[in-house]
Amino acid sequence: MTDPWLGLQHAADHEISLLSAALLIAKDEYPKLSCADYEQRIHEYAQHLSTNLPGDASEAQRLSRVNDFLFDELGFAGDEHNYFDPRNSYLNDVLDRRLGNPISLAIVQITLAQRLNLPLEGISFPGHFLVRMPLEDGIVVLDPFHRGRTLDLSELRRRARSELSARDIDDQRLANLLEPASHRAIVTRMLRNLRLGYVEEQAWDKALRCTDRIVTLDPFDIAECRERGSLYMKLGHHRAAREDFKRYLALAPQADDAETVMAQLIASSSQSGRVH
Repeated sequence: MTDPWLGLQHAADHEISLLSAALLIAKDEYPKLSCADYEQRIHEYAQHLSTNLPGDASEAQRLSRVNDFLFDELGFAGDEHNYFDPRNSYLNDVLDRRLGNPISLAIVQITLAQRLNLPLEGISFPGHFLVRMPLEDGIVVLDPFHRGRTLDLSELRRRARSELSARDIDDQRLANLLEPASHRAIVTRMLRNLRLGYVEEQAWDKALRCTDRIVTLDPFDIAECRERGSLYMKLGHHRAAREDFKRYLALAPQADDAETVMAQLIASSSQSGRVH
């Protein structure tokens, strides 16, 4: 049976379904999860929306209806109290609890909008993940973590300045920050968010699982290769750690942290009884 993660690695970006990929992440934690049941729930949400929209509704009106349905009628919300709770990254939990983090809520919002032929896209904005949609007079940017609230330029600049520790964000830099994220980048950011929760809990095996998925998605992400090596070390898998550190140093010999990684490589080699 083909590994679905290898399928994602080789897929063109437009072939990656955000909904399916998010549920695939959830299957790591819930192996018996029926993805079809949750896909059906989203399908029913979309059907309800499409049958309750006037045929002549504009794109802006349809987007507003998606937000009203998702955040007011169904009560989806950002988890302000336990932001890094891993359940906020597992889409089955998000759909059951109607609580999530910015990126998981965005995936639900994007999926519903696209079922109504609305070109809603994700933005890997500094700090909180956002969504955007082009309209006749520009783009509208929404914050799914705060009930799909629309963000104006001044708030976007303020958020960017705060996250990037920058005095000012000029028009070009802001425009770059508001570019749509690829589906692969969105899935990767979701895995990184999930890893943060597990690192906070010191659940190193599950943090490693997230990192391994990221490396599978992009084998040339050498920073993640180094991160996986560090997690292998924490778990005592010194041979695997050594291989990741060797790969990192081979691909980035001039990296600022090369000396630190070399020390980790020597330590992992010593622990595995193979000093080079």
